[in-house]
This record gives sequence, C-alpha cells and structure tokens, in this order.
Amino acid sequence: MTSDVGLRERKKRATRTALSRAAWSLMVERGIDAVTAESVAATVDVSPRTFRNYFSSREEAILDAMVQRAGALVEALRARPADEPVWDSLARVLPDAIMNVLGEREADIAALVRVSADRPALLAQQVTAFARVERRVAEVIAERTGADLDRDLAPHLLAAVPAAALRAVAAMWADGATGATLPDLVRASIAQLRDGLPLGRAAPVT
Repeated sequence: MTSDVGLRERKKRATRTALSRAAWSLMVERGIDAVTAESVAATVDVSPRTFRNYFSSREEAILDAMVQRAGALVEALRARPADEPVWDSLARVLPDAIMNVLGEREADIAALVRVSADRPALLAQQVTAFARVERRVAEVIAERTGADLDRDLAPHLLAAVPAAALRAVAAMWADGATGATLPDLVRASIAQLRDGLPLGRAAPVT
C-alpha cells in the first residue's frame, strides 16, 4: 500500500512538473496568450480537466516549476555552517540558486521579464508564489540567528533579499545593459545590499 501511494505521488508530481514546463515553453515560444488549459494539456497529452485539477490559472502553471526550484534555496541555506554569518551564507548560496531558478537561456529570462511588465496577473502570481519561499527562508534565518520570527524584523528583511536580487539581476541581464554574468550580478547585488547600497560610490558591474 505504501509503495502504491508513493508511486501515485511521484506520478502526480511528474504530471505537475510537465504541465508547468509546457506552459513555460508555450509562453516563451508563442506568447502568454497561447497558454491555455487546452494548449498546455495537449502538449502533455492529458485533458484540460487535468490541467485545471493542478492549476487555477495559466500564471500559476507558468511559474510553478520555477517556484519549486526556488525551494532548494531553503535547504542550501540550512546546510551552511551554523556559525557562518547570514550575509556570507547568502553570498555563497544565491548565485547558484538564482541560476537554477532562472536557467541560463537569455531568451527565457527576457520573455519572463517582458511578459511580467505587460501582464499584472503574472507579476502578482510571482509575488504570491515567492512569498511562500520567502517565509521559509525567514524561518531558516531565524533558526540560525536565534531571532524570534514573530517579533524580530531582521529575518524577514534578510529573507526578502533573494527575491529582490532575482528581480533586479533578471531585469538588468535581460535588457542587455551589462556584459556581466548572472552569478556576477548576484554577487554584486549581495555585496551592495550588505554595504547599505552605497549609491554613487559603488562601481557598476560590467
């Protein structure tokens, strides 16, 4: 019985992942208007009803695989040495984590940035979905620092850094405004945030 339950759960996760990847690919290749329950379901060879069983909107489907990958950031932070300063942990973990979330295809990132700017529903879904990851990051930071998650602001502020860095570096990189790599942009964002955003004094990342 346990084996059967485990197999069903794996199949459900695989179907969810396949649907999300199909939704993402359709958005990149044909635009968000091409992402419908019918088109995504046809790509994965399931029924539109199956799509609706997993996702309440195309925006949720488009972002789901990305959000699932972002969850690995939580475990990566938790695995860092307990006595390591949080800023150092973020600097160590975020470059690889954000590369994993965004991927390396410039066209994909540019498409996400462009569509998010034009479609408030997709941007709203990003905020909602990544808020759950942010909460888990705050929990890890509170554990590491001995902070009270319900009373202390610092864990919540630090937990917002990954999402802020992701949005900023994705937009800059997608615009082609810099020749820097994504990991370099992430490292620069962490360094500047740690230094209190030294506007006018920090050298641009090129």
